[in-house]
Amino acid sequence: MELTTIWFALIAVLWIGYFCLEGFDFGVGMLLPVLAKNDTERRVLINTVGPVWDGNEVWLLVAGGATFAAFPEWYATLFSGFYLPLLLILLALIVRGLAFEYRAKRDNAQWRARWDLALIIGSFVPALLWGVAFANILRGVPIDADLEYVGGFFNLLNPYALLGGLMTLLLFATHGAVFISLKTDGRIRHEARRLATMIGLGAAAVTVAFLLWTQIDTGTVASGIAFVLAAVALVGGLLANRIGREGWAFIGTFVAIALGVAGLFLGLFPDVMPTSLADGTSLTTTNASATDYTLKIMTVTAVIFTPLVLAYQSWTYWVFRRRLSVDHIPVAITADQ
Repeated sequence: MELTTIWFALIAVLWIGYFCLEGFDFGVGMLLPVLAKNDTERRVLINTVGPVWDGNEVWLLVAGGATFAAFPEWYATLFSGFYLPLLLILLALIVRGLAFEYRAKRDNAQWRARWDLALIIGSFVPALLWGVAFANILRGVPIDADLEYVGGFFNLLNPYALLGGLMTLLLFATHGAVFISLKTDGRIRHEARRLATMIGLGAAAVTVAFLLWTQIDTGTVASGIAFVLAAVALVGGLLANRIGREGWAFIGTFVAIALGVAGLFLGLFPDVMPTSLADGTSLTTTNASATDYTLKIMTVTAVIFTPLVLAYQSWTYWVFRRRLSVDHIPVAITADQ
């Protein structure tokens, strides 16, 4: 197998990890005003992802860095053509990170309410725009013969892309609700499980519609198999949630997102950014890649450090595995909490 193919697969794995892990972070943030009735319950929800959210974002940083090093032409065209939506995502992630860090720095209800709003918006915007961005990559964008993006912002706001954004928004909300039911106890746990079923039904309908549209337009046999298995996993997760098996429900939504993203990359290969112009040139794993020497160095580095990162993140999840409830939240808030 060529190194370009290997690195395309590795980048796909990095995006799968990011969406599966950061997906429930986004879901928790979006559901903050729905599930939490008071400040104590809001702190419970935030604490479910507090120890892991920044580690989950590492997957995005590595995916971006790997794309820059392995496929510099892809990286350049992507960030020039998708400049505005990617900038909005970046700003939202920055604001969201600040909300996690600064919310408890002052014992003031208005202060905390403003940071809660920042957390909600900072979760909603990426959850929507990531779907819009990836849908446009699959659909194809105006790339000319010189491998330059020649479209505008409104080229990205088409029905297919908006459906993709709605799909990721609902999937992440469902994934987050299932995660909350897995990580909490008491009223929040039961309300999250009920909400996961409600949102999950809408997510399932939108997901099936988007994946079917994708399969008809750009799908392959391999992507079709992945999409079918993703739908089965999502339905299985919702059924498990319905009977109170939160662990299996979380595995179901996790696997559904993983297989869905895998199917998108399978349908995209060997392109990395197809062109929608008749006289344009699509970016492929061949014409967008770095030199063989660069890919060899990256491969050695990945073999050495990837197991260490995975081991550390797995250990983090194990340490913070227990359920949380309002009984675990101290009455007073200090600057050190």
